[in-house]
Amino acid sequence: MSKNSQPGNSKRKIIIPIVIIALLFVGIGLGMSYFKKSLYTVMKVPDFQLTDQNNKQISNKDMLGKVYLVEFFFSKCPTICPVMNTNMRAIEDEINNKDFGIISISIDPENDTPKALSEHAKRIGVKSPNWHFLTGNRDYIGKLADEFDIYVGDKENEGEKLNHSGMIALVDQQGNIRCRYNKNNMPILYYSGLNYEDPEGNNPKLNGKYHPDREILIEDIKKLLE
Repeated sequence: MSKNSQPGNSKRKIIIPIVIIALLFVGIGLGMSYFKKSLYTVMKVPDFQLTDQNNKQISNKDMLGKVYLVEFFFSKCPTICPVMNTNMRAIEDEINNKDFGIISISIDPENDTPKALSEHAKRIGVKSPNWHFLTGNRDYIGKLADEFDIYVGDKENEGEKLNHSGMIALVDQQGNIRCRYNKNNMPILYYSGLNYEDPEGNNPKLNGKYHPDREILIEDIKKLLE
């Protein structure tokens, strides 16, 4: 009997392909696990340059090297803005990192002057020098919201001009908008700054005790800061 026809060699011929197939399945499994844990890149953050509460010009280039959040709001908003501010403050306290920042862009620049925004920042207890409340030309801000794909009402429509979305963009150190995947492996694109009456985040409520996106934002900010 030749060496090539020995039973041991035949077994090896069978075992090797099985091992290779098993390793491929392990690799695919690890790849899927990484995919679920990684953050999706939505797009480059739109260019912006506006004036903050300290009368300082702040642009997207100034924020390079920092992980930061972007929201649209106005200081006299009686509904969702105080909720968003509270959730942002909680995130600010939890992260407490010099490389983390927040950009809050006012859709009511006529009233939200740098002085008014400075008083607003003090009123809500802002601590970080990287939390910039921005104001400027309303047409510019409206176009910027469109570029972010975050809803802001048409300034020409009296009933809509101060309406806005409660969504928040997460931006990484390289200036990319990032997000996580949902349970169906689809990117969520933006995070909610609202409260909810259910832990799953299906039913928004101003005084809701649940804020699931706040928790996942904190996780994803920490992931980007690592």
